[in-house]
Amino acid sequence: MPFNVLNSRMVEAQVQPGQTLFSQRGAMLAYRGEVRFTPSITGGQRGVMGMIGRRVAGEATPLMTVEGSGTVMFGHGGHHVEVIHLAGDKLYVESDRLLAFDGSLRQGTMFMGSQGGVMGIVRGQVTGQGLFTTTLEGHGSAAVMAHGGVIQLPIVPGRPVHVDPQAYVAHRGDVRNKLSAALGWREMVGRGSGEAFQLELSGTGTVYVQASEEKL
Repeated sequence: MPFNVLNSRMVEAQVQPGQTLFSQRGAMLAYRGEVRFTPSITGGQRGVMGMIGRRVAGEATPLMTVEGSGTVMFGHGGHHVEVIHLAGDKLYVESDRLLAFDGSLRQGTMFMGSQGGVMGIVRGQVTGQGLFTTTLEGHGSAAVMAHGGVIQLPIVPGRPVHVDPQAYVAHRGDVRNKLSAALGWREMVGRGSGEAFQLELSGTGTVYVQASEEKL
C-alpha cells in the first residue's frame, strides 16, 4: 500500500478491501470513498501481549486502524513527512514520529540499552525519547514525521556516522548505535560547540536526519 507524496507535509494512501493501514489518531486530513477508522488497541502488534509490550515500553502513541475502499490523506502538525520503503529490512523509529504505515509491516519494540549498553540508556534520557524505540519490519511503506526536511546518510563499515541526538529521526539496516560524550575543557568553561553528546552509528545501513534539533 504505497504512499503518494502530495507535498512535503501531506501524503495520500490508497485503501483497498482486505488491506489494513495504521496511522496516528487525528492524522486523517480528508478521504474519499468508503473508509472506516477505528481505534487500534494493539497498534499493529500481535495480540494482547503486543499491546502490553508497547505500553510497558512507553511506545503507546494512540493509533487508529484504517480499512475499506478509498483514498485517505494524512498529515499532522504541519510536520515534514518522509516516506520510507522497506523490502524485508527493519526500521527503527520513535512511535510519535510514525504518521502512518502499512498493516503488513510487523511492529515491535526494542530496548535501546541493548545497543551500546549503559550509553544506549543514556541516549534515551538525553534525547527525551525514552529507553525503547519502535521497530517496523517486512515489506511495505511507512510515513514518518520530522521538523524541516530529511536527509539520508549512508552508513558503511569502517566509517561511522555521528549525529546530533536531537536531529536523529530513524535508522535502518544492520546498525549499532551508541552515545559518545564530546565533553572537553571548552565545554567545561562554556566555550565549546554545545554538542556535548553525539550519536554514533556504525555498521551497514542508513540514518535519517532532520534539519532541526527540535523534537516533535
